[in-house]
Amino acid sequence: MLTLGVVRTGELNEFEIRSLDGELEALCASVDDVFARPASRENLRAMVHGLLSEVPRKNMWQLAEAAGHPNPDRLQGFLAKAAWDADELRDRVRGFVVAALAADDAVLIADETGDIKKGTKSVGVARQYTGTAGRIENAQVSVHLSYGSSRGRTLIDRELYLGRHWAGTTAEHERRCAEQGIPPERATAVATKPELARCMLERALEADVPFTYFLADEAYGQCRALRAWLEERRVRYVLAVPKDEVIPLPDERTRQARELYALVPEETFERRSCADGAKGPRDYDWATVHLAPTAQGLERHLLIRRSTVLNKKDKKTGQLVREISYFLCHTGPGATLAALVTAAGQRWMVEEAF
Repeated sequence: MLTLGVVRTGELNEFEIRSLDGELEALCASVDDVFARPASRENLRAMVHGLLSEVPRKNMWQLAEAAGHPNPDRLQGFLAKAAWDADELRDRVRGFVVAALAADDAVLIADETGDIKKGTKSVGVARQYTGTAGRIENAQVSVHLSYGSSRGRTLIDRELYLGRHWAGTTAEHERRCAEQGIPPERATAVATKPELARCMLERALEADVPFTYFLADEAYGQCRALRAWLEERRVRYVLAVPKDEVIPLPDERTRQARELYALVPEETFERRSCADGAKGPRDYDWATVHLAPTAQGLERHLLIRRSTVLNKKDKKTGQLVREISYFLCHTGPGATLAALVTAAGQRWMVEEAF
């Protein structure tokens, strides 16, 4: 038996999953009231057990076979037609996750993922870039909020991205969104991915989710509106930014991130591991540059990460150089380089887990 707050790491085999039947049943029973019909509650249990099983591909046919169903009709009907409150279930899951994984090093991470599709009817599907394929594909793209700590990591929130093909003010937009049940507040205007991340962060803050830093890649870090919103609410962050990001200095001047890197003395860099990867510690050279403070009295820093080996080809010269990455940090007074490096490493650990 696993008591609340005790986290197993690594993959579970079929025997270990069966040994946790009691815990899984208790978890499913705790959300039974979210589902209107007994059949939906049974299908929920079948889905949970199937997704945790050793079924090699988690498609509906194989999940149905794992549940002993002759075909996937029941599970497909459960996902497509059953009446249940998805937002209430999301909040219940978030509460369970926080109770189990909350720790002094907990972080929130925004990231996006894509599901490649063949048709045109799935809500949000369009020709768009997805990092899953690394190119433009016919796909759905969603933004997720993850919760991670030294005790484990998982997803706690989601928002589907609706591009211009779906969100707009024309009659065709209205028809398409009405067919898929998209609420009016999402159907009439495109919400950017940083805006979707902010929406999920608002829910986490309202629910008093405990965390130290908010983390995200360049797509979110270069959004000044999102950074300003975080700073107004005194939310600490470590956000990746591009090399040409213009950054305010304490003397009210501004410089690009790459210009500040050129001014950092070599002896300032410290070699540290940000996380353990598949091949061992991920060592990089790190340095920080003190920036202009916020109006709320917290500090800003530019965290610079440099590869320890020549691993990137310079586009102008064709020569191999060290890869340089930049992170804007919003911290409390006295934040150390070690703490910022550890926070930055949490994002890669969570992204690798999914």
